[in-house]
Amino acid sequence: MTLSRRGLLGLAGTTGALGTLGAVGAAPGPAPDRADPDRADAGRADPDRADAAAGRVRTGFEQLAADGYALLAGQRVGVVTNPTGITADARHLVDVLHADARVKLVAVFGPEHGFRGTAQAGGSEAAGRDPATGLPVYDTYGKSGQKLADLFTAAGIDTVVFDIQDVGARFYTYIWTLYDCMRAAALADKAVVVLDRPNPVGGRRAAGPVLEAAYASGVGREPVALAHGMTVAELALLFNAEFLASKPVRLSTVRMTGWRRDSFFGATGLPWVPPSPNVPTPDTALAYAGTCLFEGTNLSEGRGTTTPFEVVGAEGVDRRWAEAAQELGLPGVWFREAYFTPAFSKFTGKVCGGVRLIVHDRAAFDPVRAGIGLLVTAKRAWSGFAWRTDHWIDQLTGTDRVRKMIDAGAGVEEIAGDWAAGLERFAAVRGRYLLYP
Repeated sequence: MTLSRRGLLGLAGTTGALGTLGAVGAAPGPAPDRADPDRADAGRADPDRADAAAGRVRTGFEQLAADGYALLAGQRVGVVTNPTGITADARHLVDVLHADARVKLVAVFGPEHGFRGTAQAGGSEAAGRDPATGLPVYDTYGKSGQKLADLFTAAGIDTVVFDIQDVGARFYTYIWTLYDCMRAAALADKAVVVLDRPNPVGGRRAAGPVLEAAYASGVGREPVALAHGMTVAELALLFNAEFLASKPVRLSTVRMTGWRRDSFFGATGLPWVPPSPNVPTPDTALAYAGTCLFEGTNLSEGRGTTTPFEVVGAEGVDRRWAEAAQELGLPGVWFREAYFTPAFSKFTGKVCGGVRLIVHDRAAFDPVRAGIGLLVTAKRAWSGFAWRTDHWIDQLTGTDRVRKMIDAGAGVEEIAGDWAAGLERFAAVRGRYLLYP
C-alpha cells in the first residue's frame, strides 16, 4: 500500500470534533505557536508554551481526567495499556478509572509483554483477571482483524481507549497494536480514543528507510519510516486517514500540553516506566532505533545486560570494531570498546567484546545512521559476522536493500542516500498529522 495524499478535510470527516481547552481533538491543525491573526483564539495564552516553560508535560490521560472523562460518558470502556499507562504521580490509569464512578471500565487489553509487563520479547500474558481490580484482562498480542474485533465484541465494550508509552521506532510493536486495534474497532463498530504521550526521543524529524509492502510484518504493517518522529496520537491520525481510509474508525485523540518536538523525555517532568523489559531507561530508547537492528544478526544487542541496546557485541570481537566505528565520525555519538556477559538471550554467560554507544549530543545524534554504521563496520572488522538465516533484518529495516548494500560493501552515506527519496515522501505526508510545535 502506498501513502495517499488526502487532505485534512478528508481526515476531519472521519473523526469527531471534540475540543476541550485545546487539549482534545480529532484532526490536526496548525501547531499552537504558529500565530494566525484570524483565529478566534489569537493572542490567548498557549498552554503548550506555558507547560513547557514550567518544565511539565500533561499527558492525554491528564487532560481527559481534567475534563471529567466527558469523552467516555455513558460508554462501556476497554483500555489497551501496560505498566506505562500511569498518572503524573505514578498511579496506574486502570486503577484510577476503576475507582471513578464517572467511568464504566469493563475490560483491559494487554499488548506484547502483557498488561502488567511480566513477559519477555515476543511473549505476552494469558487472559485472566486483574488481581487489583477484578477486571477481565484479554491478550491482544498476535491478534488482528476480525479475530481482534470479535474479542472486543465479546468483552462488551463500546469504546477502546489506548494509552501506552512508545519509544519512536517503527519496529516497536505497540504502535502496531494501536493500528490493529483501530482496524478491529472499525470492524466491530467500536470507537477509539487515543491518549497521547511524549515521543521520548523527540519528534523533530523522521529517519531511516520507509517500510516496503513486501516486508510488512508484526514489526511494521504499513509504509512508515524506521524512526517516525511522531507521537501515538499523531500516528493514529495518520493511520486512520492514510491506511484505514476504506473503513476508518471513529477516532478521537486527546493531546498533551507542554510537549514540544525538540523535547527529550528528561524534559517532560514525567516519571519513566520501562515500556518493555529491555528498555529500562530513556537512554535505551534513544539508541534503540539503531541498535535493535542487531536482532537481525548473530551479534548480541545487549539483552541480558544492564544496558541493553547501548552495548552490542559477540564472543570473539575485539577493539578493532569500536575503532572502525569511531572513525566514521558520526555526529553526536562516540563508540567505545566494551565487554559484557549477557545473563540471557544471545551468548548467555559468555564474555562478549563489542561497542558501547555514548551519546554526547542528543540533538545531533541519528540512531538509524549509527546502527547502520555499526553494521557496516561489524561486517568489515569481524570475520564471524552473519545475518540471521531468516533475513529478519529485512523486516526490521523494511527492505532488503540495506542488507544487500552492506553485503556489497556500501558505506553509511551511500546506504542512507538509497532511502532518501522514500523518506522525503513519508516526511511530506507525516507533516499533515503533527499536533505539536
